[in-house]
Amino acid sequence: MSAFIDPNDTRYDERSRALVQVGRDAIAQENPAVLREYFSEDFTFHGPGVDLDFAGLEVFFAQMRTAFSGFYCERYEIVSSGSLVGCRTEMGGIFDGPFEPSPFGTVQPHGGKFTLTLINIFRYDETGKLAEEWVQYDNLETMRQLGVELAPVGTPRA
Repeated sequence: MSAFIDPNDTRYDERSRALVQVGRDAIAQENPAVLREYFSEDFTFHGPGVDLDFAGLEVFFAQMRTAFSGFYCERYEIVSSGSLVGCRTEMGGIFDGPFEPSPFGTVQPHGGKFTLTLINIFRYDETGKLAEEWVQYDNLETMRQLGVELAPVGTPRA
């Protein structure tokens, strides 16, 4: 596994380094002013089966910080071109609080490690603010790590 990106690493452009820093300073840690400043007013998040505005994404980050102690957000393998930045993001921590934003309702903690690996593409507007994000991740692996038991497709539940 590669090492996470240092926000001071000048091999990356300023936009990429700022993305790393906002992950640490305003996603992993609660810092609403820094988070709001980074995102455009009309920001849109596109994830598997869901679109969110800034307020919805802010709630999701708060729910992650509540459910996972030692919550972190790190960036790897950043590629930047024009108004687009792509990278692999890893979020995680110790699952020791209820997880609310699940399609299965509230998932109770199991005290183990949780890692969510994302593939992101970010689009920035003409003022340099984050305007749009597309995310892909493995939903089945995420549910497995949360301890949600899923029946195979076509298998009746007992």
